[in-house]
Amino acid sequence: MILEVPLDARGTRVDQFIARTRPELSRSRVQALIEAGQVRLAGKPLKPSLRLQGLEQLELEVPAPVIAQPLAEDLPLSVIFQDRDIAVLDKAAGMVVHPGAGHHGGTLVNALLHHVKDLEGVGGVLRPGLVHRLDKDTSGLMVVAKHDVSLRALQAAFKSRSVEKTYLALVLGQPPSQGTFSTLHGRHPKHRTRFTGKVTTGKPAITHFKVKKRFEDAALVEVGLETGRTHQIRVHFAEAGFPLISDALYGPKKAQRPELIGRQALHAWKLAFAHPRTGKAVSFTAPPPRDFKEAEKRLGKPAPPRPRS
Repeated sequence: MILEVPLDARGTRVDQFIARTRPELSRSRVQALIEAGQVRLAGKPLKPSLRLQGLEQLELEVPAPVIAQPLAEDLPLSVIFQDRDIAVLDKAAGMVVHPGAGHHGGTLVNALLHHVKDLEGVGGVLRPGLVHRLDKDTSGLMVVAKHDVSLRALQAAFKSRSVEKTYLALVLGQPPSQGTFSTLHGRHPKHRTRFTGKVTTGKPAITHFKVKKRFEDAALVEVGLETGRTHQIRVHFAEAGFPLISDALYGPKKAQRPELIGRQALHAWKLAFAHPRTGKAVSFTAPPPRDFKEAEKRLGKPAPPRPRS
């Protein structure tokens, strides 16, 4: 589809122009189309913030709608605990959590609908039971609500920061023995798939850490999240100069160690919270998967500990 840009649209952002011209598309939908390369000028993809000059001919491609209802799929899924209220999962690295652009199947939600029969529709059809998420290439623990009462209770617990979330990460370099990162958190102004703590306005992001083991040029760190912003751990360690090993999005070239591990070395290790029905404290642990443990072995003999800082 070709959209003719009139002269009086000069200076208008391309996403605003398209949303105004095609009112059936929300602005967020337009931005998603632009980021997917489906809005072009002379065959070249555009950025949402591009200012129009007038008289351009924009090429707009809107993919055909797909079925919104996720289907149950018989995919491997480690369910380490479940009762009538919750299910606790150990997500494999490489599995997308829920359906979205480019991922209409093969997700954790599709597997969940197969393995947990009393879940469908809780909290909405696209993300049934989901209270939080992990990045595609992050492994480890997630809790899922099996009915709306549990969902609301768990959502409130995450919002009030009463859920204890502990991760393990392999980072490049030698961070202090322990510490806290406390920054604002927002979308990167130039790289739309990235986030940053170097913003003047944003949500607070707080990460606590302590080194568990040191290697010659790396460290195994235990990380506690006080907040749960998108990519928070990856952003904080990268911007502090200690990027996660093999983090392709935030790590520099020297951090890319495919001979050690083929994805960011991050694992959601422990999860503790009040059970949404009984109020009793419950805690779960999932050991790191084989690729993480093999990466730790390949880093070699642990280095002597540094003085406590």
